[in-house]
Amino acid sequence: MSKISSLAHIHPDAKIGDNVTIDPFAVINGEVSIGDGTHVMSHAVIMDGSIIGKKVSIYPGAVIGATPQDLKFVGEKTTVEIGDGTTIRECVTVNRGTKEKWKTVLGKNCLIMAYAHVAHDCVLGDNVILGNAVQLAGHVEVGNFAIISGLSGAVQFTRIGAHTYVAGHAVVRKDVPPYVKGAREPMSFAGINKVGLQRAKFSPEKIQEIADIYKILFIEKNITSAALEKIEGSFPFSPERDTILDFVKSSKIGIIKRPSKTESDDDKAF
Repeated sequence: MSKISSLAHIHPDAKIGDNVTIDPFAVINGEVSIGDGTHVMSHAVIMDGSIIGKKVSIYPGAVIGATPQDLKFVGEKTTVEIGDGTTIRECVTVNRGTKEKWKTVLGKNCLIMAYAHVAHDCVLGDNVILGNAVQLAGHVEVGNFAIISGLSGAVQFTRIGAHTYVAGHAVVRKDVPPYVKGAREPMSFAGINKVGLQRAKFSPEKIQEIADIYKILFIEKNITSAALEKIEGSFPFSPERDTILDFVKSSKIGIIKRPSKTESDDDKAF
């Protein structure tokens, strides 16, 4: 049975699932769907176009589904989709999409920490963590299991690959390939995300393969096209190899830079 406070404001057209808890002073608009077992806490606002999954936790002050902060937006009917099991902490804002993609998407089991902002048309995969006050501009894509540390930001149309780690206070201006750490200013390759890969149960052999691929791409003095050709010729097919190759080949704005001689620490990086 749902537990809905009489002090919450809920539009009669809102679709509320079973075992939903809505605390006092929460606001739920009409074109909203909330899945079973979700908890919407006091002073959270769920606006039109929001599709909330099951067992989602939305903390006080969060605003889901506000119109995009995009001057090209002219009122088109778009959505925000929040996956099952995701946690939205205090004062997070997630804007709905524009006609570019028609939706903003957060995957399953994500943790979006306090004061983070996810702008229009962003697509986040499953198990993504955004640290406190992370700011994602429009059209940013974030892969599964990526971690973006607090006070970092990503500019429009950048991509952050799966199983990446972006250091705190960083600015993402170029695409961050899968399985790596990105740090420094301007952001550069800071080694593979070994700890994250171990936690995700990648085998030692697979982690070494990923490290060897990135040595060719980032440490050896190859231009990107030559590095990709060498990787294809040196490593047999594997999902990880092809994930890296496909990501780099499909980048429209380029990937983060190689570390300089003074910045790199190859022993620690690998």
